[in-house]
Amino acid sequence: MFRLAKELLLAGEKVVTTTTTKILEPSSEETPCLFVHSDEEKLKQLALQHIDQFRHITLARERLESRKLNGISPELVSLLYNSPEIDMIIIEADGAAGRPVKAPREWEPVIPSHTTLVIGLLGVDGVGKELNEENLFQAERISQLTGIPMGGKMSCEGMAILMVHPQGIFKGGPHSSRRVTFINKVDVPEGLIWGREIGKEILKKGSPQIERVILGQLKSELPIAEVMFRK
Repeated sequence: MFRLAKELLLAGEKVVTTTTTKILEPSSEETPCLFVHSDEEKLKQLALQHIDQFRHITLARERLESRKLNGISPELVSLLYNSPEIDMIIIEADGAAGRPVKAPREWEPVIPSHTTLVIGLLGVDGVGKELNEENLFQAERISQLTGIPMGGKMSCEGMAILMVHPQGIFKGGPHSSRRVTFINKVDVPEGLIWGREIGKEILKKGSPQIERVILGQLKSELPIAEVMFRK
C-alpha cells in the first residue's frame, strides 16, 4: 500500500492511505503524516485540512497494544471518496498476519462500495509450503477452497484457485470494480517460473474482471518484473 502511495505521489497525486481492518503503524518513511482519532468526523476534517500540505496522509481510529492501528469505517471512505481535495484512497482491506497466502474468512475482506480497483496479492513463496496454520493463514479455509488436504503442499494451481474462487481473495469486491492480481516475491528461486504458471491459470479460469496479473517484488527498487494480460 505504501509503495503504491509513493508511486502515486511522484506522479503528482494527493493520496490517503488507510485500512478497514488493522495495519501495523507505518514508519515516517512510509507516510509523511499519520492522524489517529476516534471521531471520524474529526478525522475527515484533519484529512481535508492537511492533504495539500503533506500530499500523502494516513488515517486510523485508534492505536492498539499490538503496535497496530484500527482502521476507519467504509462510511468514512465514502465521504473521502466524494471529496474533490483527495485524488486517491488506498485501503488495506484484508491482511495475512505476515504469511504469504491466506483465504478470507466469512466477514473478510472489508471492501468499501465505492472501490474502483481491487488488487489481490499473494506471495509466490507460499508455493510448496505445507498447508498448516504456521505457514499459511486460515489454512483450513484454503484447504476447503482449493481441495488441497491439510498437510499437503500448496501448489500453483491452488494459488490460482484462491484468486478466481467466488469465496477467494476478491470476495466482496464491487461488481463494477476492476481487478488486478499481484504475485509478489518472484525474486525467490523459481519464483518467476511459478508466477507465470499461476498467472496463466488465473487468466484462463478467472472472470473478465481480472484484467491482468502482475509479477513482482514490492521491496525491490524495480518492483515490477512482468505483466500478463488477458488475450
